[in-house]
Amino acid sequence: MFDIGASELLVIVIVAILVIGPSDMPKALKHAGRWIGKLRRMSSHFRAGLDEVVRQAEIEEMEEKWAARNKQIMAEYPDGSAPEGGAPENLLEGKMEPLAAADDVPDADAAAEAAIKRAAPVKAPEHADEPSSPPPGSPPLDPPPPGKDG
Repeated sequence: MFDIGASELLVIVIVAILVIGPSDMPKALKHAGRWIGKLRRMSSHFRAGLDEVVRQAEIEEMEEKWAARNKQIMAEYPDGSAPEGGAPENLLEGKMEPLAAADDVPDADAAAEAAIKRAAPVKAPEHADEPSSPPPGSPPLDPPPPGKDG
């Protein structure tokens, strides 16, 4: 906070001992500690007050935006005839069809396996565990240059 180094602190302590005296030093330190505590409490109280003012200003700003948006929505749909949620008609899909029951599917195991394969993540070729062979028609890869061992 004040950026006081060790040498400056040593000079302050020596001057304090010379001016105050070693017998009155504990009283002086106790008194200084009380003042520092009061200053910290006042600064934290002041900071909390500023934070509350900023928060209240942000809340008022958001309430103004919400009121303006509400007024706009009420102007667009005064009688509430819009679809649920105010979405345009073209975003709503047709009727949903129920899934077939398990006993209606001829081979439930095969259908489940197919669903698992469709849902399984696929690794990109550059991240595959096994090195992929070059595509057909492309030139073969050059062998690595001989190292120090061979």
